[in-house]
Amino acid sequence: MSDTAQRNRPGTPANDPAGETAEQIKKTSVTKRGGGDPAGRGRTTIADGVVEKIAGLAARDVVGVHAMGSGLSRTFGAVRDRVPGGKSAVTRGVKAEVGEVQTALDLEIVVDYGVSIAQVARDVRENVISAVERMTGLEVVEVNIAVSDVKLPDEEDEEPESRLQ
Repeated sequence: MSDTAQRNRPGTPANDPAGETAEQIKKTSVTKRGGGDPAGRGRTTIADGVVEKIAGLAARDVVGVHAMGSGLSRTFGAVRDRVPGGKSAVTRGVKAEVGEVQTALDLEIVVDYGVSIAQVARDVRENVISAVERMTGLEVVEVNIAVSDVKLPDEEDEEPESRLQ
């Protein structure tokens, strides 16, 4: 077939200035019809409890944090943990307020005796902010920390050990 015949045949790349066939043009327009980034279609909401769990676990990972929550909440929590279907202790001592793009956290901690409370608070803030922002995509606007107690070396834990093994 001559070059002239090839250029005049319908559906050949020579018919389109960009060098695409009619079929290629059709496929391109179909794939673009959805509009925009697929990840941006829809809305994601994150419950307060999700952020509380993430923050609670991140705070407990910090050296110098003995426990979360006040003495009374830890005592009730120990009982609640033993009841089948009871709420987990992960969120004890953590309160979150979650908006559409931001969150604020209040933590209540017990620190080990002998550690720098200011340093532990800094480390807790850093670890909690990092974990929450990485996992949720929310901006953490503040992390308020209340130190409710100091665990002395000779004190027994208020939470009795489980009899089950």
